Amino acid sequence: MRPAPALIAGVLLLAVLGTVLAFGFAPQRALAIGAALLAALALFDALRLLRLPTPRVQRECAPVLPLGVRREVGLVLHPADAQALRVDVHDGHPPAFVVAGLPRRLDLAARASTRFDYSVTAHERGSYAFAAVQLRLHSPLRLWTQRRTVAATAAVKVYPDFAPLTRLALIGADQASRVLGAHLRRRRGDGTEFHQLREYRQGDSLRQIDWKASQRARKLISRDYREERNQQVLLLLDTGRRMLARDDALSHFDHVLNASLLLAWIALRQGDAVGLLAHGGESRFVKPARGSGALDGMLGAVYDLQPQAVATDYPAAATELTRRQPRRSLVVMITNVRDEDVEDLLSAVRQLRRRHVVIVASLREKALDAARDAAPTDFDGALLAGAVALYLDDRRRAHDALRAHGASVLDVDSDALPAALVERYLAIKREGVL
Repeated sequence: MRPAPALIAGVLLLAVLGTVLAFGFAPQRALAIGAALLAALALFDALRLLRLPTPRVQRECAPVLPLGVRREVGLVLHPADAQALRVDVHDGHPPAFVVAGLPRRLDLAARASTRFDYSVTAHERGSYAFAAVQLRLHSPLRLWTQRRTVAATAAVKVYPDFAPLTRLALIGADQASRVLGAHLRRRRGDGTEFHQLREYRQGDSLRQIDWKASQRARKLISRDYREERNQQVLLLLDTGRRMLARDDALSHFDHVLNASLLLAWIALRQGDAVGLLAHGGESRFVKPARGSGALDGMLGAVYDLQPQAVATDYPAAATELTRRQPRRSLVVMITNVRDEDVEDLLSAVRQLRRRHVVIVASLREKALDAARDAAPTDFDGALLAGAVALYLDDRRRAHDALRAHGASVLDVDSDALPAALVERYLAIKREGVL
């Protein structure tokens, strides 16, 4: 227990009274009476505080939180005695969380539960735990406070931000693609898989006409095709040092995960199977699967995956993917291409191209674009502009070398990555490359 401000004020008041008595302005017994009265009140109030039962506390928090998104956590306090109570509350939230709304002082009504909410924001994915709730009970006369601990541990997982997936869940894949910003050139009736017969429309090509069906119906009938379903998409994610760079509040790897989940959702809605291989730092493999449960399995496998400060072995990743995925697939390799990596990347692309269709998405730092577009005002600025131009030129040559070996290359920043991946995926589907 600790003395409350009221008790400290009472002691200070006695000290003032003692000073007054020293000059003979009051009778001596006044100090003794005041001290005895304060001691009796303090002892009585302390005994009452010690006898107060600890309130019960219930925490209401989702078991999964999205990365970088503010979420509410609720605490419900249930008094264990038939009297009002003042209490200060502080929850044992994970230290890595950014918290607003704590600590909180509450006046609990007798025989009534009291609830309040505070907000948390997680900026790192992974598994976390809420510890015990810390309470500071105030005595009835407000002369003492006592710290109590209520066991209320709970585990929580921080996943990549899945809010965009929630917003897209009720619309079709093509409409979702437009929402993401993918610019698609639609060609009516084109595709590789037969879909249906329908009446001829102006603009249909002659090769779409089904002449036998037209003869039976005595009018022109066209065949409709759609993109082939039941194909496989493998996301090859770099978990090495290239993904440690940060744009805005998130690392490049977090941006890559968010974009990969959006692409996976679109591919699953198209009827394809989606899998994942993380390589470079820690390795993870998710076998290609279809259906709504496939995305849940992918989230559960990568939510705590973090990039590491190690060099990425691209040929080793290609070898492992070839061994694990014998069926022809669309391999989406997401990394940050540097000129010093180009030989290893070319070796990996050549190996993958023997069986798969390969997209290389090269994530570009926003700082490069800002430095390139800024007008230099001094000598240091001119040096920076020259260095950035030289770096971007080397990067462009590395991309050209990958294209020359049959890879489809995307050079984008983190904001443009989701739309670029979806646009290129749907274009490959429509062209029937797989």
